[in-house]
Amino acid sequence: MARARLDRRLEELHDAVRELATLALDQLRDALSALADCDPALAREVVDGDDRVNDQYLAVERLCIDVFALEQPVAGDLRTVAAAFKISTDLERVADLAGNLAERALDGCTPFAEVDLASLGARALAMLEDALDTYPEGEAWACHEIADRDTELDAMCAHAGDSVVRELITTGDGDTETLVADASAVLLAVRDVERVGDHAVNVAARTLYAAEGDPELIY
Repeated sequence: MARARLDRRLEELHDAVRELATLALDQLRDALSALADCDPALAREVVDGDDRVNDQYLAVERLCIDVFALEQPVAGDLRTVAAAFKISTDLERVADLAGNLAERALDGCTPFAEVDLASLGARALAMLEDALDTYPEGEAWACHEIADRDTELDAMCAHAGDSVVRELITTGDGDTETLVADASAVLLAVRDVERVGDHAVNVAARTLYAAEGDPELIY
């Protein structure tokens, strides 16, 4: 009877994490679209939608506390609850990064044509989607693949940052103050996209640890 009750609570927790994942992914998709299309209305929707994400994050947190306090999980079940809490924290932070990107969309479009933010963002989004597809089963090969893809994303983001710096150094015409401000905005957007990839790895790492007790990807 106790086992059946715990299983029900864990499934409720999984559902709550999935709901949070849906909200965070929607926020990120809309933020990237707003940035690519210079759509201030969509960007404002992302900024205004952060409260829904925070509310769902708190709902997951309460469920984790309830399971800890009332069900006293041990071994694999304990890892499951801890992973759900850690993953929910990563998802809440992804939504915050989406808010950052939306704020940059509200400030205007990037003039740095060599930086393909849309492509970088699409890669980070796909990583997060695929990482969440592994939850809660935690297939080892899929989780490790996310980490491998993050190495590629990091290299692409570093190249994008270098391109911005080179253009900033070599461009001598125009309003220097505006150029520096624009460059800073692009560099911050690239950094936010890179961090989304990091959170995708965290989701995969925690999922793998919960499912198999394998801590290899946790850092």
